[in-house]
Amino acid sequence: MAGLLFLIPIALGMGLIGLLAFLWAARSGQFDDPDGAANRILVDDDRPLPSSESRDSGE
Repeated sequence: MAGLLFLIPIALGMGLIGLLAFLWAARSGQFDDPDGAANRILVDDDRPLPSSESRDSGE
């Protein structure tokens, strides 16, 4: 029974910290674009960069 007097306040404190962290994340815009990352992985925008040799050969 003495263990519960120790564990319950710790559990409530951790829950409060988690709630505060969630509220901070929501207010700072962490959840504004939930579909952006999911769509970004589908877009194939990997274009090879021009090599320095092709730029230098024109001189």
